[in-house]
Amino acid sequence: MPRRSSVLRWLLPALVALLWLGLAGPLGSFSGKLAEVSENDSSVFLPDSAESTRVTELQREFQTERTLPVLLLWESEDGALDPAALEEAQRRVDEAVAVAEDAGALQGEASPPIPSEDGQAVQALLPFDPDLGDALPEVIGELRALPGIDGTTAYVTGPGAVFSDFAEGFSGIDGLLLLAAFGVVLLILLVVYRSPLLPLLVITTAGLALVVSLAVAYFLADQGWIAVNGQSQGIASILVVGAATDYGLLLVARYREELRREESRFAAMRVALRQSWEPIVASGGTVILGVLCLLFSDLGSNRGLGPISAVSIAFAMLAALTFLPAVLVLFGRAAFWPFRPKYGEEHRQGRGWERVAAAVARRPARVLVWTLVPLFVLAAFVPTFDDDGIPLSEAVRGGSPSAAGQEALARHYDAGGASPTVVITPADDWEAVAEAAGDVDGVIEVAPFTGAQAGPPGSGGGEPVEVDGLVRIDVTLDDAPDSEAAQATVAELRTALHDVDADALVGGSTAQDLDTQETAARDLAVIVPLVLGVITVVLALLLRSIAAPVLLVATVALSTAATVGVGSLVFDYGFGFPGSDPQVLLIGFVFLVALGIDYNIFLMTRAREESLRHGTREGMTRALAVTGGVITSAGLVLAATFGALTVLPLVILTQLGFLVGFGVLLDTFVVRSLLVPAAVELIGDRVWWPSRLATGPSAAERERQLETV
Repeated sequence: MPRRSSVLRWLLPALVALLWLGLAGPLGSFSGKLAEVSENDSSVFLPDSAESTRVTELQREFQTERTLPVLLLWESEDGALDPAALEEAQRRVDEAVAVAEDAGALQGEASPPIPSEDGQAVQALLPFDPDLGDALPEVIGELRALPGIDGTTAYVTGPGAVFSDFAEGFSGIDGLLLLAAFGVVLLILLVVYRSPLLPLLVITTAGLALVVSLAVAYFLADQGWIAVNGQSQGIASILVVGAATDYGLLLVARYREELRREESRFAAMRVALRQSWEPIVASGGTVILGVLCLLFSDLGSNRGLGPISAVSIAFAMLAALTFLPAVLVLFGRAAFWPFRPKYGEEHRQGRGWERVAAAVARRPARVLVWTLVPLFVLAAFVPTFDDDGIPLSEAVRGGSPSAAGQEALARHYDAGGASPTVVITPADDWEAVAEAAGDVDGVIEVAPFTGAQAGPPGSGGGEPVEVDGLVRIDVTLDDAPDSEAAQATVAELRTALHDVDADALVGGSTAQDLDTQETAARDLAVIVPLVLGVITVVLALLLRSIAAPVLLVATVALSTAATVGVGSLVFDYGFGFPGSDPQVLLIGFVFLVALGIDYNIFLMTRAREESLRHGTREGMTRALAVTGGVITSAGLVLAATFGALTVLPLVILTQLGFLVGFGVLLDTFVVRSLLVPAAVELIGDRVWWPSRLATGPSAAERERQLETV
């Protein structure tokens, strides 16, 4: 019988480890396909109620095909273009048409070369299929590789090229991003553990969780249950790596501690799992519930990010609580080589954290003031955070070829000509609507849709096509379609036209950008209080207290506000970014609050455990000394993994990586290490109100409560 029990001890962890490793192979092929079902066109994520979405649906009745305009532009390097250059432009257009047709990208006829009024530039428009997907960057690259015209600078720009350059920024998600994330995590783990084997076991755990979570996300997206874009795919990948590593660090730390108390590796793991599973599950559950609040977003991209992030956290927890314990038991103390924990060896925490804990306990009021004041000062810069959006042409860090082309286009042509704003209005008063549109500042041309294309410039249109009692009017703006100035013009246009006819609708790419900004602002107002409320309830159930959750949520909210304030200063004066997308603020807030509360959970669950033995004040001091090293390591890992987002040349991911990375470090080193312990030292037993701990349990009561822990 003892022999059978011994065999089972080895057999169960071996089967668990083999099960995970066996799943990794077949599921890996599915996880690699996630990019195939990703959609990076922001217009598809808008709610059906958005005005621009309604225009897009109605617009289909006025034309047989939707197109994505791509502009070929040649700008003279010195004076006006001569006739020979204009003839050469036609040959270059023919070559570009041949390339586009070979790729199946062309959808309609290309325009002839159109000289600018100043004679210093010539352009041609190629209507592309808007559903090219991943093939678009390849075709744009071939167009840019075509020979130029002597004495000119050639550009490939317009909405199609701008979107291509933006989508190209996600091309490193499957390779460069994950390589950077795993590389930095491995480096940190080698420094933390000073062991060659243990970091590999933790990294393998994170890798297996990543493979399985991405495969599940692919299944959900392929079935049409969630919408995934390159941004959510990158965030989810980073999240699962960081979370799985964090949970692994917590388990490993407790296992190493128990190996010094227990001679048997199996007994040590039983204790480690019993003491670790609750904070790990509570931490993961908090993050899952926090990100699932994104399901209440009106933007499909945010709604998709919620489930894919929740799946990532779920499998990170599962891997950390099954695969990692299994392989740790199989390797035993050898996993920690060359610094193996010995049975009976005295376990001392790092003296640095013991000194920090003692300093906080000695002068909690002073520590509280010295941490609160800087946080409030930084939080005061929150109103300066510019979340009015970023033009798509400026969304690539360091600029892009299409952005340079847009600037050249604006020097010689109407910047909004390539992508006009579309108005759908009842036919009875279309002339009054068109007249009102022409009176709006920033509008330079208004033309009714008369057939295959809008009327010639300056003609005023002609007799418009009428479909089901509706007329389409194309409005050309003075500014680039993805600029803030163009969005302001569209907002004024909507106000003016609604005054003439309440049923007039304004759409087009600029209107889609405006609707995205307004929807994101609405989401921020709804989801922020929802996340705070959900996390407060979870903490109350976990800590069996009301006072402690309120304290923790308040400190994390303050830390998040301070992070946003720092982000405002860094983005404006450090990086010189043109602004920030409002989705960055929302996603950053959700992850900062959900992930920031993790370390407080690790700290406070240990503090509650120690308080049962030693009272609240001494319990907090002991908890800080015990958890300081592992939580700091976990914070460094999570900050580093989110920092890996900056390897992709997209402003939105750079900003998100900075906000979450900096916020996690601020929470780890200031809020969790100083602010929360100082506040608990001052509040004392009342922090556990209304549980019995709030009145300071007697020794007998502590013994009874310890028996239930």
